[in-house]
Amino acid sequence: MGQIMGGYHARSVDLNSDDNPTFDPQAGFQYERKQREMIAKEEDLISARIPNKYRDYCAHYLLDYQVCRYKEMPLLYRCAHEKHNYLNCEQQDYVLRMKEFERERRLRVRENRISATA
Repeated sequence: MGQIMGGYHARSVDLNSDDNPTFDPQAGFQYERKQREMIAKEEDLISARIPNKYRDYCAHYLLDYQVCRYKEMPLLYRCAHEKHNYLNCEQQDYVLRMKEFERERRLRVRENRISATA
């Protein structure tokens, strides 16, 4: 069982940080939401010795950063652009995951409210 995130409202609908979405990802949207896909190939991640915990949607930026670090050692300041791209991607990924968590929480609250009135 995963860690419970959020305040009282998230715990009251039994929502954990590692729960899979229980609602249709297209529900409530007028447009087609495209599914996120990994750009980096698994073989590249293995050959670069990227640990499993860093193999996420930003792994291709991490690969670019690691290649730059290898080429520019010891002048790592030359890799600032690649590092910025990676950290920016990680931050955007975090924000997106938190938005999806909040969407799931609100949909569960709505479902509970509708079932209570019916």
